[in-house]
Amino acid sequence: MAGLYFEEFREGQVFEHALTRTVTEMDNVLFTTLTMNPQPLHLDAEFAKTTEFGRPLVNSIFTLGLVIGISVGDTTLGTTVANLGMTDVRFPKPVFHGDTIRARTTVVSTRKSRSRSDAGIVEFEHVGLNQHGETVAICRRAALMKCRPT
Repeated sequence: MAGLYFEEFREGQVFEHALTRTVTEMDNVLFTTLTMNPQPLHLDAEFAKTTEFGRPLVNSIFTLGLVIGISVGDTTLGTTVANLGMTDVRFPKPVFHGDTIRARTTVVSTRKSRSRSDAGIVEFEHVGLNQHGETVAICRRAALMKCRPT
C-alpha cells in the first residue's frame, strides 16, 4: 500500500502533496446537487452576481473533501481503518471555478489506540491552498491507522 502505517508517522511531519486539481463549474454543480444543497450562491450565476463575490462560490464541503482527498495517496491509502472526526474546519478564502487547489498535511499528534492493539490514532492538519498560495481550507482530522503487520 502507498499509505503509511501508524509507526511511520511522527509529530511535526509535513507532507507537501504533489497532486493538484483545478476546480470546474461541473464539479461544483454536480457536488452541490448530489448533496441536495439548493444554495443559489453555488448554482445560480445571476444570483451570485448580486453578492459581494460577483460569481458562484465553490461548495466548501467539496473544497474540504478535495483537500483531504489530495492527501490520501501520501498518507493513508490502504492503511486507514476509519476517520474518527474532523474539527477546527475553516474556510478563510473562497474557491471559485478555475481555481487550482494544492494541499499540505502536518502530523499534529500520534498515540496508540487504547482499545485496539493493531491500530493508532493520528491527528492531521490539512491545509488547502489556491494557485496564489492563499489558504482556502483548514481542518484537523483524526484517523484510526493500522499498525505495521508483524
